[in-house]
Amino acid sequence: MARMNIPWIFFVQILVLASKSEAKVSAIIVFGDSTVDSGNNNYIPTIAKSNFEPYGRDFPGGSPTGRFCNGRLSPDFISEGFGLKPIIPAYLDPTLNISDFASGVCFASAATGYDNATADVLKVIPLWKEVEYYKEYQKKLRAYLGVQKANGIIAEALYLISIGTNDFLENYYALLDRQSHFTVQQYEDFLIGIAENFVTQIYDLGARKMSLTGLPPMGCLPVQRATNFEDPLNCVEERNKVALEFNGKLNVLVAKLNKELPGLKVFFADAYDLLLQLIQNPSQNGFEVAEEGCCGTGLFEMGILCNRHLTCTDANNFQR
Repeated sequence: MARMNIPWIFFVQILVLASKSEAKVSAIIVFGDSTVDSGNNNYIPTIAKSNFEPYGRDFPGGSPTGRFCNGRLSPDFISEGFGLKPIIPAYLDPTLNISDFASGVCFASAATGYDNATADVLKVIPLWKEVEYYKEYQKKLRAYLGVQKANGIIAEALYLISIGTNDFLENYYALLDRQSHFTVQQYEDFLIGIAENFVTQIYDLGARKMSLTGLPPMGCLPVQRATNFEDPLNCVEERNKVALEFNGKLNVLVAKLNKELPGLKVFFADAYDLLLQLIQNPSQNGFEVAEEGCCGTGLFEMGILCNRHLTCTDANNFQR
């Protein structure tokens, strides 16, 4: 599950989005992968879990929640920044109900992607199923608050969407099926088509304010550096080029959707340049280590391989 969790980057960008909108933010509604999954994978049969130590060691209470990080994720910070609750709950948490989800809910699933085949790799929740859960949520919300009030929350909510890296690193480059059917540029276009359909679907369901996050410099993830045999421990520039290419197409899609769908405000959250600056100049941004993770050797370990006895002592010094 590829991830780079730098929450304040997205917080700043989302505040820009909010400043352009006169309407208040009534709730934070989250779709995507491990960058925003607050624990849905805890409740499905998959190995893509993080509900064990050392995950969550800096989370309030010090307990692992299923978030793939040491503490809170970007949607948690964004929610708190808008004066809502500081923790966005996972929709599949059986201990919670619609009253817990009224001002924020997460449908994301670690290791998923735009492509259904990506979700199949580790048997996680595909994006279409996240949308089905959202439809179910809407019905529960209307039953709980009444149609008018629920529809107001749905329309005034901010929808955070962070997904796509796994489609390339877990699927296209790791397996042969998609490579045999698509060039990488064709696969980018295939994913853009899915992204357009997804945004249109949730727009038709009432969503009006969205943040669509682009790909990070995925060639600089620790596991990509570690398996870069041509230029050991350095970023895989070809993967970074693909990320930039995809982001350019996603940005074009955002402009198209803003123009074609009345009342829609989609913001393209550009994770690439900001994260690359942090990677290239970690000390200027309060970090000591940019090329390694906090599990084991820092090169390969994540998910079930993350060992609490082999992790860094201060996660605040590491970007990942």
